[in-house]
Amino acid sequence: MRIGIDARAILNPEKSAPSGVASYVWHLIKNILDIDQENQYVLFFDFKVHDKDVKKFSRPNVKIKFFPFSDYKKYMPGAYSEILGLATYSRENLDLLHITSPLYRVPATYRGKVVTTFYDFAPYRIPELFPKISTAKLRTLYSFAAKKSDHIIAVSESTKKDEINFLGSRGDKISVIYNGIDSRFFEPCAVDRETVKSDYKINDKYILFLGTLEPRKNLVRVFEAFAKFKNNFAGKFNYQLVVAGKRGWLADEYFQLAKDLELGEDVVFTGYVGGDELKPLYTHAEFFVMPSLYEGFGQTIVEAMACGAPCLVSKVASIPEVAGEAAFYVDPHDTEGIGKAMTELATNKELRESLGVKGKEQAKKFSWSKCARETLEVYKNV
Repeated sequence: MRIGIDARAILNPEKSAPSGVASYVWHLIKNILDIDQENQYVLFFDFKVHDKDVKKFSRPNVKIKFFPFSDYKKYMPGAYSEILGLATYSRENLDLLHITSPLYRVPATYRGKVVTTFYDFAPYRIPELFPKISTAKLRTLYSFAAKKSDHIIAVSESTKKDEINFLGSRGDKISVIYNGIDSRFFEPCAVDRETVKSDYKINDKYILFLGTLEPRKNLVRVFEAFAKFKNNFAGKFNYQLVVAGKRGWLADEYFQLAKDLELGEDVVFTGYVGGDELKPLYTHAEFFVMPSLYEGFGQTIVEAMACGAPCLVSKVASIPEVAGEAAFYVDPHDTEGIGKAMTELATNKELRESLGVKGKEQAKKFSWSKCARETLEVYKNV
């Protein structure tokens, strides 16, 4: 087979993928190429990525192709999609094209076989947490991608159910293939606790949140719950809340909220953290908190579990499916309950240790090589 994979999400191949879709695409391609030397692959990159940066993907059965335009962080205009996009894909005589996100619009006039990966249905599940214009655009792209695809990959059973409910896709047209996790998260941490504290100006023990600073992550209630948690301790324990992640929509509100709640130095904003910096932060946290309002998979939860961090998470969407019995669950709308859960985990060492052990075992269920093998089966079937 001659298989095309849209790799535009990967903008820095030399440093691996940072997060989200880019991480999925980078690991999927890497693992597929490691196990498949028979099929021919055409990898489509953004024109901003240079030849020298994609050397790690070079194989006898791989061709690197650069788009003549950029589609990063914006939706491709229809004319470009139809004319330049169609020309770019059609020239390669593909047996199958894997579009790695519904946001990367395949040309309407493209006639080849198409597989698309869907990650979540946040614009449908929680539209009130997105700008109205963005919600409308996203829904249009999702609907088009579902209709254009010969087969769909969903990253969880929850996402598959949403695909059926919101877009009316047939169940037999969808394969659930879980994301994997980088093996480095299971390796011993080479960075000690004192170094982490020094690097991020952390005083003592800390609770870790890691994710994009946006409404769906439920950060307002995390902050409010943390304030209640601190009041319950009445100064007996010097806990801080470390908030790691890039700014998303309405991120400025969280900085103001920390001030309004008089949390001061009790909240540490690190900004974006990625690569080798992730594992030490996870490893030395007292516990990880992610009471998200919705997740299509929950990659950071799996990473935290692999590092042995006890996880406090919400019982919604895909999270129970991914975390299993290895997490402490809360109602994401119950601020009081989240605060009490923080107190329970902070004061119960036995519980933390138990969740840490269970989490490591749960995380082992997710493998990028397994993801790649199952994706190859989808290619063959299509």
